[in-house]
Amino acid sequence: MNIMMILKRSSFVLSAVLLTALIFPSCKSEYEALINSNDVEKQYAAAFQYFNAGKFQKAATLFQNMSVLTNGTSRDDTVQFYWGLSNYRYKDYYTAETNFTNFLQNYPRSPFADEASFLRIDCLYRSTLRYELDQTPTYNAMNAISQYLIENPNTSHGAICRQMLKELNDRLDKKAFENAKLYYKMEQYKASRVAFRNILKDDSENIYREDILYYIAMSSYKYAQLSVEAKQRERYLTFIDDYYNFIGENPDSPYKRELDVLYRRSQRALGYYSGADEELNEKEKDFIRERRKLLKQSPDSTSYNQ
Repeated sequence: MNIMMILKRSSFVLSAVLLTALIFPSCKSEYEALINSNDVEKQYAAAFQYFNAGKFQKAATLFQNMSVLTNGTSRDDTVQFYWGLSNYRYKDYYTAETNFTNFLQNYPRSPFADEASFLRIDCLYRSTLRYELDQTPTYNAMNAISQYLIENPNTSHGAICRQMLKELNDRLDKKAFENAKLYYKMEQYKASRVAFRNILKDDSENIYREDILYYIAMSSYKYAQLSVEAKQRERYLTFIDDYYNFIGENPDSPYKRELDVLYRRSQRALGYYSGADEELNEKEKDFIRERRKLLKQSPDSTSYNQ
């Protein structure tokens, strides 16, 4: 490549860089000029242009700036509502919720008030966390949604709100269930049974009720099995009560077969069952071998569950 070609290519690249530098700063300075301007008409028009084009962050910034200039004017409720709506569309739900809360305090009778009320609770709903994390936002959202339904019994958003409440309540049910299940996984069977029973004491309609009753029965059986001999009789009787509670509610449950095995074994331990060992099927024999292996591997389990 000769020197002339190199110079031409370098000149072309330099021109492209200079052109880009001239174009982009001018676009940026135009938007910055709008932000720093006191021309409400230009800001108002530009804010809606950005909003309609889907550039919600820029629109929110302009509406925020205008809120000072339009304070006390006929446009103020529109500006404040669209400030919140821009943040909502940008998925900044925390800021949007604050916007809508302030809007409702300042303009409770605005034509936008009903929509702002719903969007506020939708922001709270969308700001909740998955069940493993802190559920304070979930409780806050549920309280706000319930209050909204009381204040707006004929709202067109009623079905959506009730679905929100169901999803949030299911999340709390799952958190309670999984927390109790941790005790069971750690072989802390006494604590496991107490934790599962407390769930039903606080919320008898928990969506995991069948599973909870199953784990209550399993916890009481394993607690009895791993207890010292002098305390086993009383604890097997507790399991039998839990077994009947489960079967009474769930006679066709897939857990029934497993619990039937443990029931017969408990009856045998209590001297109530006269059937021969041959009546145990292969699955039951495998279960017995597994439990014997567990007892050998966990020498501290018996002392813990005393």
